Amino acid sequence: MADFTNSNEQNGDIFSKAVRAGKRTYFFDVRSTRSNDYYLTITESKKRMNDGSDKPFYEKHKLFLYKEDFEKFMDGLNEAITHIRENQPEQSAPEDVSEKTENSSTSRFTDVEFDDLGKDND
Repeated sequence: MADFTNSNEQNGDIFSKAVRAGKRTYFFDVRSTRSNDYYLTITESKKRMNDGSDKPFYEKHKLFLYKEDFEKFMDGLNEAITHIRENQPEQSAPEDVSEKTENSSTSRFTDVEFDDLGKDND
């Protein structure tokens, strides 16, 4: 997937890496703007079934990450992963955490406002 033709490079596609992780696939795509600035898109794709149909569809979530935010993003990601590794209680079997939280009506993370992010960290 990492090999693009020249026409793809002219369209802004520079590099692509797919990572399969259980029921999900993550796509890391390096693209360029018209002014030749590189940025990263991270796409989560999950296969779902339509209600009442045998045809699946792919639910996708996309994140755009610009080079001026790389360091802060990596710092936050590393801190969160370290916290999980150091504080997660032992479990008898791995679970699909997102399935559990998607079905929970009491999740404390459902009302995120993007305007609120980073107010205390600037």
